[in-house]
This record gives sequence, structure tokens and C-alpha cells, in this order.
Amino acid sequence: MLGLNLQQLEYLVAVDNYKQFTIAAEKCFVTQPTLSMQIKKAEEQLDIVIFDRTRQPILTTPVGKKIVAQARVVINEYNRLEEIVREESGRIEGNLTIGIIPSLAPYLLPLFVGHFKNNNPLVHISFKEMITEALVKALKQDLLDAAILVTPLEENDIIEQPLFYEDVLIYAHPDHSLHKVEALTVDMLTSSGLWLLDEGHCFRSQVLNLCELQENVSSDLPLHFESGSLDTIRKMVDTEGGYTLLPGLAAEELAFDLHKQVKEFESPVPLREVSLVYSRAFYKRLLLDRLSESVQANVPEEMLHKDRGHVVEWK
Repeated sequence: MLGLNLQQLEYLVAVDNYKQFTIAAEKCFVTQPTLSMQIKKAEEQLDIVIFDRTRQPILTTPVGKKIVAQARVVINEYNRLEEIVREESGRIEGNLTIGIIPSLAPYLLPLFVGHFKNNNPLVHISFKEMITEALVKALKQDLLDAAILVTPLEENDIIEQPLFYEDVLIYAHPDHSLHKVEALTVDMLTSSGLWLLDEGHCFRSQVLNLCELQENVSSDLPLHFESGSLDTIRKMVDTEGGYTLLPGLAAEELAFDLHKQVKEFESPVPLREVSLVYSRAFYKRLLLDRLSESVQANVPEEMLHKDRGHVVEWK
């Protein structure tokens, strides 16, 4: 590539990701002058300006975006060489950095992490909890190896691999009208007494879609409250009345005496599709396969089957 080396390509990607030379240098474990010099050398070799340094944060020029995009492909293909050797030797080792959404992390991770580590002791895995929008951005910048989140996303250059399907359930205060309904259907849902996660959470959007409500939903709740925690929202139902919706794994771990407040929908059951997603250029496919297997081996068996209901979209 006109004399550019792999290190220069990594520096270009880092500056594009972080929009600051100082931070990019820290992430690449080099001094800022070294990184700046190598990027300037790359621009001279290509005879183009890749970064507009007159702006803060630094902007990648239109032609620079094309160069950086190709740099990501080259880096991933180079890394794929090591993966091929590992696959052929049968070694299951390496590092994985996985993103996961907040409405899944506290319920899913305890189910499978121990199993994964016991079966893949040479794999170092770490998790980062973020909302979906941030996860997709991080994936496209190669800051994460993969993410576990709710699909469909329908994003360019992102592969979606469904893992399981959670039921969407009602959690209602004993005094709420929905708690007394025997055959509960989706068309019975209203904004009256409905507690929601704050904006930015995909499960909030799924609830609004399922209830056919607008984003500016108003209700008769006793107070205005925003939270990113399903557990907190559920406890507000317990103390203040009303109802909320819970995904299946969040309902699974409720204490026995709280299960009487969970209501199931009549068929067709609304489902939340949970998938492992990653870049089309991703190279750690063997490790991802092991991760998928571990997740599916440890969620309730009925959640592996899509045909028991319909997937609720959230976008």
C-alpha cells in the first residue's frame, strides 16, 4: 500500500477512533510525537491529507475516511492469518472483548461466564456494558470484538447471529387491572401506569412498539422517573403501583414470592431476539463460536426456539 506499514495503519485507525492524537498515542502505547510523525509520513507517502488538524476534535477528511476504512480491512485480514494457524492447530486461546446491553448483562452473564471460562481456560474474555447505539459505533470502529444485544439491527457491515429468544412478560402490581386479567393480549396494554426505562435503551423502544405508543408517552404515574435498570423499575412497581414489561431472563431470577406478579401473554407470544453481532471483517470466528455455544447451552432450552411467538422490533 504505497509503502505504508501495518503500524502506520493502526495509528490511522486509532486517530480516527479517538479524534485526538494524545489519546490515540496512549491507546497505541507510543508517544504522541512518534504517532504524529508516522501519520504525517503516511500522508506524505500517499500525497493526501487524512486528518484535518485545524478542527477540535480532529476530523477525518472525506478521502481519509476511505483510507481508514481500507486500513481496518487490512488490519483484520492480517489478524486473520494468526486465526487460521490457531484453527488448524486446534488451539482455543486469545482475547475477546464483548459489549453487552444493560438489560441483558446482569441476567445473562452469570448464566454462562463460568461455563465459558471452564471450557476455554486459555481465552481471556472481558465485557463492557453499553447501550445499543454505543455498541454499534464501537463495533464499527473495531473497539470491540463482538456484542450481545437485541436484534434486528439492519446495520451495514454488521453480522447478526441469533442466540435465543426471550419472552416479553408483564410485571404488574397486584392492584393494577392487568394483574387481574386471565387471558392477556398485547392490545390490552396502555400507557396508564406504565413504567419505562429511560431513552436510549432498546427495551424501552420494544415496549413502545409493542404497546403501539409514541416516544412522548404520558401516564398517570405518581412521579416522573427515569432509570436504566430493570430492577429499579420493577421495584417502583412494587412500591408505587402500575406495571412494566420484563424480558424473560430478568423475570427468571425473581424471588419466588414475586412470580405471582408476572403475567404471560396469550399466543402468539411477543419475543425479544438476542444475538451475537460482529463486524463482517471479524477474524476471531473460532472464539465466537465457542462463546455462542456457551450462551446457548446455559439459557433455558425453550428460549432457543423462535417458533413459539413473534419477534418485536425496536427500531
